[in-house]
Amino acid sequence: MAYRHILLVVDLTEDSLAIGRRAQELATRLGARMELLHVVEFVSVDPLGETLVPAIQMEDELIELAAKRLAALGARLGIAATECRVERGSVKSEIVRVARERHVDLIVLGSRERHGPSILVNLTADTVLHAAPCDVLAMRAGKA
Repeated sequence: MAYRHILLVVDLTEDSLAIGRRAQELATRLGARMELLHVVEFVSVDPLGETLVPAIQMEDELIELAAKRLAALGARLGIAATECRVERGSVKSEIVRVARERHVDLIVLGSRERHGPSILVNLTADTVLHAAPCDVLAMRAGKA
């Protein structure tokens, strides 16, 4: 089976460009289309608290900033702004939802080395791997 539609999930850290370049090389070799996805996940706010309106404004500002940063990353990778998506919600759920909706056949995401107790934590790559409607490729962050 050849991959034709790749969803590259990035966290917009310094590793995103290196992972993006490796994913773009893979997409080019396969003749696949690639989309970028970044998910902004917010900590819930007490709906009865006085800080709700400023929190909503901050969320909108964070979404706008993420969209600009994602578009800039996409430009560096040669990916059109129309292929860059910012979603809000649970990172794991949104990755799986977008992959289903967009009929993606490969999800690529970065993965960091874990040590000590963090090995026991259910991280994004692990959850996505088991819930995704397609194959998942985890690329090591920090590798050139």
